[in-house]
Amino acid sequence: MSIFVWIETFGGQVNPSSWEALGAGQALAQDLATDLHVLVFGSSAAAIAREAEQYGAAKALVCADQSAADYHPEIYAALLTHLVQAHQPAAVIATASSRSRELLATAAADVDSGLISDVIDLRLAGGKITGTRPAFAGKVLMEMQANSPTAFITLRGRAF
Repeated sequence: MSIFVWIETFGGQVNPSSWEALGAGQALAQDLATDLHVLVFGSSAAAIAREAEQYGAAKALVCADQSAADYHPEIYAALLTHLVQAHQPAAVIATASSRSRELLATAAADVDSGLISDVIDLRLAGGKITGTRPAFAGKVLMEMQANSPTAFITLRGRAF
């Protein structure tokens, strides 16, 4: 068991909010007493993975293949689905960008899991991964628990 964090890139550069996701993933990995693995796809993947390891990732799973040089939802989702099926992580975490939402929703559907989106607080409650997310323009806060072997979670930017 491990926690996966997808490090989103564009043009070979890291989306800075991905480091927030890495921090949230670290906290969850500590609570679960497991390892934190980062997923980096695209150009500059190896260099970005080394940087992520400096921030506390135990392992980096990298795809620097030319087919993944730029974001293509079908390619990235197939890759993420394969990694989830092969490694069975407790959670896959990313920031709530349009790409991340699309990628995690597609992979979650492929492995028959749910998605907790736009999370502003992430923790363990009763042994289950629980996320808090706003609804109805922030008038209500919802508590959502992951009930599948792998939880897919997108984090609202600047919440962590």
